[in-house]
Amino acid sequence: MSKTLETKRLFLRAFESNDLGNVFKGLSDPDVIKYYGVSFNSLEATKAQMEWFENLEKAGTGLWRAITLKDDVFVGAIGLNNLSHEHRKAEIGFWLLPKFWGKGYISEAFPEIMNDAFGRLNLHRIEAFVEIENSNSKRVLEKFQFEFEGTMKDCEIKNGNFISISTYARLRKDNSNVKS
Repeated sequence: MSKTLETKRLFLRAFESNDLGNVFKGLSDPDVIKYYGVSFNSLEATKAQMEWFENLEKAGTGLWRAITLKDDVFVGAIGLNNLSHEHRKAEIGFWLLPKFWGKGYISEAFPEIMNDAFGRLNLHRIEAFVEIENSNSKRVLEKFQFEFEGTMKDCEIKNGNFISISTYARLRKDNSNVKS
């Protein structure tokens, strides 16, 4: 089980079974899933996402954490998937419940995840794949020195339409921690 990471206002902890309702709340909210790759229409269907979080860690192919305030109020999620130990890289993703947008929680959680990835996990590259219209996520990535690498045009289908994805990456810099 992954250790809990801590920031000034947040805990980044393993998902628990009682997070199911909050994960459903987030991943069924039209504002959250507008640019997110998965969505659910029932608590039962959301259980697959909870199992996915658990199985990533068991298989060593990722590590997602619940973001909570220090009084255990659920805020959202952040983590790594498509983790390749062989190639020392992973993909980062994140989402927040809308009532917590604009409060700096992702900017506070992001350095902890990045430092864990580059430090404990010894990764060399963190990738992000963002729908081209998702300007908020792009701003977060640029704030943390992710470089825009290009656009994959019409590479996925979402809601029956082709969408384009911007690719970003940050490489490990020796002897440097990620600063907020």
